[in-house]
Amino acid sequence: MKPTFRIAPRLLIVEDSDEDFETLSRIIDRVSLFPIDIQRCIDGDDALDFLNKEGKYSEMNIGLNPELILLDLNLPGTDGREVLTVIKNSQNLKTIPVVVISTSSNPQDIKTSYQFGVNSYMLKPMNITEFSHSVRTLLEYWFTVTTLPTKEYFKR
Repeated sequence: MKPTFRIAPRLLIVEDSDEDFETLSRIIDRVSLFPIDIQRCIDGDDALDFLNKEGKYSEMNIGLNPELILLDLNLPGTDGREVLTVIKNSQNLKTIPVVVISTSSNPQDIKTSYQFGVNSYMLKPMNITEFSHSVRTLLEYWFTVTTLPTKEYFKR
């Protein structure tokens, strides 16, 4: 059964690689059971400006904050660890679930991410079939199984 939403869930993907972003977007389009409003930021500074509605986003009508953030750790400039720390220390942002999606299986990266407050850490599988399955499971979990704090998003 397809879930119904008052508005499409908003997903922010913070990913500097065009190729990785395009792959992830295509997978989401293919496996999702419902429309998802995908926004992209290309680095940590861009993501923080987007979330805080500053810089080039200060005058744009970017709407409400996302229900979920998919965050790459290794970003140019302000890296994913710093972005995660800022989000989880912000009164306005800390309730947004953040999932790190990374190629790093380094135990220190995983431990540090959880210490900084990440809600989940997902390895990017090299196999596209495995990656598609992981993304579908992730979307179903965050957008259909859990109840997120965003009032505008609640399911009917």
